[in-house]
Amino acid sequence: MTTTEIQNPTAAGSGSAATDKFKNERVSADTSPERVAAIAKDALAALNQVILDHGVTYPEYRVLKQWLIDVGEGGEWPLFLDVFIEHSVEEVLARSRKGTKGSIEGPYYVADAPELPSVCELPMRDVDRKETVLVFSGQVTDLDGNGLDSAIVELWHADADGYYSQFADHLPEWNLRGKIITDSEGRYEITTIQPAPYQIPTDGPTGAFIEAQNGHPWRPAHLHLIVSAPGKESVTTQLYFDGGEWLDSDVAMATKPELILSPTAGDDGKNHVTYNFTLDPAGE
Repeated sequence: MTTTEIQNPTAAGSGSAATDKFKNERVSADTSPERVAAIAKDALAALNQVILDHGVTYPEYRVLKQWLIDVGEGGEWPLFLDVFIEHSVEEVLARSRKGTKGSIEGPYYVADAPELPSVCELPMRDVDRKETVLVFSGQVTDLDGNGLDSAIVELWHADADGYYSQFADHLPEWNLRGKIITDSEGRYEITTIQPAPYQIPTDGPTGAFIEAQNGHPWRPAHLHLIVSAPGKESVTTQLYFDGGEWLDSDVAMATKPELILSPTAGDDGKNHVTYNFTLDPAGE
């Protein structure tokens, strides 16, 4: 399927689903008032400096206020922040890690996916099986290369039309999502399909933001993963495909050279690729 044929999830559907999920989680951070004040001061100073540097006019300021309201009313703050801001927050985390490179989580993660054995097939529809089958295998180890028994490789990705289950009504629950438990040596082999590039939702204020600057809304094809094990720091990442469209111009600015897969075609008609994960000790 070519990129021009890929359907685009609606901003209203995806945005509201992501917002509802985030609101139900109710997160918090142990941040001191002094740190909050320092961050707020610098953030506001930077924004005000942009206004002064570019001579922002009152009509432009009013458009900004209306756009901010539209993003909130459309439920698109998780979408907008995950696309344009999260990669910098993830880069801060990466400074303290020695193991596998991380990447953004994005707005489409859903907890409590079905648990699957180390050798498995992700839940999928018959129509999904007509796409390019991908056999994704590897090992989860510690920094010394020791395999981690019963590590968890949580995997989710879009289908060939760019839709994620739980965010598109026509898909069955948990489609192309699973929580894989590795064997005693930390190994896994997952059969799924190779996803296609897709557009982030463009029919709402996030799309208007991109269009206003003549940008594009495309993300390269990728797999989402959270890999964890007892006593280890979990890693949240995305894996991309060598030679894929939009790899060098990802709208979310989340690609890294260390996260590129190069599948090879097997005699069984399936694409095969191996990728190993290395986890840091917890608390370091």
